[in-house]
Amino acid sequence: MSAQTFFIGFFGLAAVWFGIVVFRTFSMVRSALALLFSQTALGAMFLSMQAEFLGVLQIMMMATEMSIMAIFMVMFMMDPGGLGEMDMTHQKRLSLSAGIVSFVAAVAVAVFVDWGPVAHTAPDAAQQTVDLGLELLGRSMLIFETAGVTILTAMIAATAVAIQPATWRSKHEH
Repeated sequence: MSAQTFFIGFFGLAAVWFGIVVFRTFSMVRSALALLFSQTALGAMFLSMQAEFLGVLQIMMMATEMSIMAIFMVMFMMDPGGLGEMDMTHQKRLSLSAGIVSFVAAVAVAVFVDWGPVAHTAPDAAQQTVDLGLELLGRSMLIFETAGVTILTAMIAATAVAIQPATWRSKHEH
């Protein structure tokens, strides 16, 4: 077994383990941190597969996203520290059934689909980055731009809804 295979397996198991921890904790902040570690392990898997651009992008994006999520949870959750023993799972039977069906479907696709010939060589990291850039700036650009504008709009709307209007504060402070 090569070192690359070992690290891909190690980081894959770490990603799954931290994914499980997300639902095993009573704290929303600890849940956000476990999700951060899970997604960072995925980024490390990309790095292990010599897809440096995707690995660094995954780690940077998730670090920022999960930090912001943890900050908002501390600001707006009733019990962000998890001292109240809240349950992080809802509709357990339905979610368990959906998870099992999804797992079986994913395994069936992985095993029974003809994936074509195995590539014995892969382009180097620089060529992979060029190819990804051409893909993102080509047919996928509209999708990514639309997603970016939608996320920005949602963030602005969530912030606008969450803050108190200045007129209300000025009336009641006097």
